[in-house]
Amino acid sequence: MKKMLTILGPTACGKTSVAVAVARSMPLTEEGACGAEIISGDSRQVYRGMDIGTGKDLQEYGTVPYHLIDICQAGTRYNLFQYQQDFMEAYNTVRSHGAVPILCGGTGLYIEAVLKGYSLSPVPQNDELRQSLEGKTLNELAAMLEELKQRSGSTMHNTTDVDSPQRAIRAIEIETYNLKHPLPPRELPAVESVVIGLDIDRDTRREKITKRLKARLQEGMVEEVRGLIDSGIHPDDLTYYGLEYKYVTEYVTGKLEYDEMFRQLEIAIHQFAKRQMTWFRGMERRGFTIHWIDAGLPMEEKVKTIFELWQ
Repeated sequence: MKKMLTILGPTACGKTSVAVAVARSMPLTEEGACGAEIISGDSRQVYRGMDIGTGKDLQEYGTVPYHLIDICQAGTRYNLFQYQQDFMEAYNTVRSHGAVPILCGGTGLYIEAVLKGYSLSPVPQNDELRQSLEGKTLNELAAMLEELKQRSGSTMHNTTDVDSPQRAIRAIEIETYNLKHPLPPRELPAVESVVIGLDIDRDTRREKITKRLKARLQEGMVEEVRGLIDSGIHPDDLTYYGLEYKYVTEYVTGKLEYDEMFRQLEIAIHQFAKRQMTWFRGMERRGFTIHWIDAGLPMEEKVKTIFELWQ
């Protein structure tokens, strides 16, 4: 059985295009179906209706099957524990088809959790803790989270995933719970995978991020957020998802002018990409081998290099 392939990298490096190109180059299964299927490793693409802001680019997949996209309702709070369960179900489904799973995404915590088989418990909401944290700034919450992580030795909840007070409070809730409740024996196995990283230089990455942000706004990202709010989703629940949904929601609700929204969002995405790379470098320090290839290479060359590493 061939190892899984994992394709990771910072936002705007072209992960989806590469994963789809690799999948299309795989030999067909015995049944004549696509020889690879893509499993998303993105914490926000799970939500239905959040399409432009999460960069689903579903038209890119064509006939390549994909998993863990559009699996839950926008406005809900999907989490790492749920992702682990859903990933294993998707992984086993792909294997049952005789296809190669390709894990593709930029949420380092999700990717690392399934590759290592993190032992996690479902964490209930702690209303008392939430009330005590209400009104604290993101910096104050981040400092509290860091202290909890130092006490527990946790490697979860890098700042990549806590870019709003709501997300930071949930992270504190999880870390507090895990500190007081010993984790059960690991139930999910680690998954053997060849890990490919798409390396993109800082200036090119920044240029692509700005260009893509402009394109997403032109494609209707503001209208997408308005539609989600009109469907009954509270603005605070959209702000929880961070980045595009945080800043565009603040524009739609009148808290920011358009130009200020664009400026703040552009900065936030650049910072996010930098934090993603920090996480991936941390994965290498924690024992992962990531084979970095130049994201700027022609697609044919990238696919050829990935196949050589995988085989």
